[in-house]
Amino acid sequence: METKGKILSKFTDSSLFALICNLLLVYAIMFVAHLEFLFENYSYFSGNLTFSHICEMYVGSLRFDLSGILYVNILYIVLMLFPLHFKENKVYHSICKWIFLIFNAIALLANLIDSVYFKYTMRRTTATVFNEFGNEENMVSIFGNEILNHWYLLLLLIVLMFAMYKLYRKPKTEWKGLLWWKYDISYFLFLALAVYLSVVGVRGGFTRATRPITISNANQYVDHPVEAALVLNTPFSIIRTIGVSTFQNVDYFANEEDLENVFTPVHNPVVNNVFKHKNVVVLIVESFGREYIGAFNKDLENCTYKGYTPFVDSLIEHSATFRYSYSNGRKSIDGMPSVLSSIPMFVEPFVLTPASMNKVSGLAGELGKKGYTTAFFHGAQNGSMGFQAFARSTGFGGYYGRDEYNADSRFGGDADFDGTWAIWDEPFLQFFCTTMNEMKQPFMTAVFTASSHHPYNVPAEYESVFPQGDLPIHKCIGYTDNALRKFFDSARKQAWFDNTIFVLTADHTNETSHAEYQTDIGGFSVPIIIYEPGNDSIVGYYDKVAQHIDIMPTVLGMLGYDNSYLAFGCDLFSTNADETFAVNYLNGIYQYVKYGYVLQFDGTDTKAVYSQDDVFMKNNLVGKVECQQQMEKELKAIIQQYMSRMNADRLTVEN
Repeated sequence: METKGKILSKFTDSSLFALICNLLLVYAIMFVAHLEFLFENYSYFSGNLTFSHICEMYVGSLRFDLSGILYVNILYIVLMLFPLHFKENKVYHSICKWIFLIFNAIALLANLIDSVYFKYTMRRTTATVFNEFGNEENMVSIFGNEILNHWYLLLLLIVLMFAMYKLYRKPKTEWKGLLWWKYDISYFLFLALAVYLSVVGVRGGFTRATRPITISNANQYVDHPVEAALVLNTPFSIIRTIGVSTFQNVDYFANEEDLENVFTPVHNPVVNNVFKHKNVVVLIVESFGREYIGAFNKDLENCTYKGYTPFVDSLIEHSATFRYSYSNGRKSIDGMPSVLSSIPMFVEPFVLTPASMNKVSGLAGELGKKGYTTAFFHGAQNGSMGFQAFARSTGFGGYYGRDEYNADSRFGGDADFDGTWAIWDEPFLQFFCTTMNEMKQPFMTAVFTASSHHPYNVPAEYESVFPQGDLPIHKCIGYTDNALRKFFDSARKQAWFDNTIFVLTADHTNETSHAEYQTDIGGFSVPIIIYEPGNDSIVGYYDKVAQHIDIMPTVLGMLGYDNSYLAFGCDLFSTNADETFAVNYLNGIYQYVKYGYVLQFDGTDTKAVYSQDDVFMKNNLVGKVECQQQMEKELKAIIQQYMSRMNADRLTVEN
């Protein structure tokens, strides 16, 4: 018994035992981070959560937490187990402790930050975040504002790191009394075993048949794609997507002809089309979700909801709008490819992938062939979000950003800068209108606004003008709506106004206060408004499904465009209602809206089918809907066309 007691004592004093205890401590910290993530975003999950389901997701999260912990602590594990005789030195283990604390503090910070960022993306952050904000010069101020707004998360970080510091276990001895060769052999075996178990933990299983788990594997523990964020952790999501090939070819259809018969993105002109040289103006309004617009939500809050957009409500009365309308992504950088080039976001934002180097066209490129003057406007620092590069690559001849605004003496220059992102919407939209007055017609322009964005400020003179609403963004929506009113007031006085097609949409949705806009598909609900002065024939509320990628083919159809082109969407005015559709991607799940249903597909199997009338997505009808097989077939064709064309650089049609 004494011998066993001595062995146990030596083991509990060893680096191996200390390592095990400290990694279990990280597990406990990770559990707290999961709880914080849930509490911070509870409204996005509350409609579907039960205690048993929360437990199921937490059990599933253990696999991903283990993988994330091993990724973050691999250096620490090696240092603790490597057979080095001078590990008896206290300095050595102090260095190990600080490596442990620093690396895990960064991991914890990433989780806490992501709990705030989630409401904008509805997914965990991946490695593309470094490219997404790589050109931004204002991240320090934004981060500082977030610390002030979410001071309790900073406090939680300090408390958890202090607990980790105090509970950290240092080894006392390294098996004193063992001969050096026994010590070396013991720790070499421990290290070899740790390497093996780490590989198993990172891969997510023991067998060769187990592929390394990735973020999409989280869907096996959830009922809705949005819940995958509760299973995953941010360090795992970032590390696991570094250097990963974004677009993987699929072979749902072995025969190219069969694929083309089900879906093709190539649009051919209608015979005898007569092209109309009308101007085209596209307004992509930051975070201008459908929820904020009263005209789209007359049944909300017992039919008392007014929204925050009186001008856009009035514009809708003279425009074409659609019963269902969706974005194809959840980020600003998804908006430009979808709206202006009819390219949806699958897996990762297109502009952050190698496929962005492909030859790509769009509204500007196609209309440039017809002699149009083209220009893109964005009031942020030139180069921000990669918009300038994408605009040029898709055929825009001019770019007007903060630099060009500041250089125009007719406007206020940097005095009109909002202090964080860009020039305030009101003056920049006036600059947009004035610049178009000086452009040769016909022209095709697009503007991307910025003011309805975090940190949700408005100019001082408007601080008390617009309704505060339930969310900080509501007053910004009111400000931007008023800026749009003033833009149209100015544009209406110009000679080019009556010869122009206007399209207004949002890049993505934002914070919401109604449960139907917090569902997997509700989180993509944006307005698509088409206004053509003097053309009452298009005015109305269409019982169709619309999406960002439909804007390009719809506008080209209105113009009678007579060349072939590539677009993944359809012409909303020439397509029957039952053939209109929407597609988007969320946490490893493709969503396909058609025939009155929303189908969720993980690339292999259909996981769920919901009626579009089931706005809270409560009743999963998988296997009970006749059109499910047809929807699967069509979605597979879209995915295969997308992946193969991305990888083969076939995103244009040569005329």
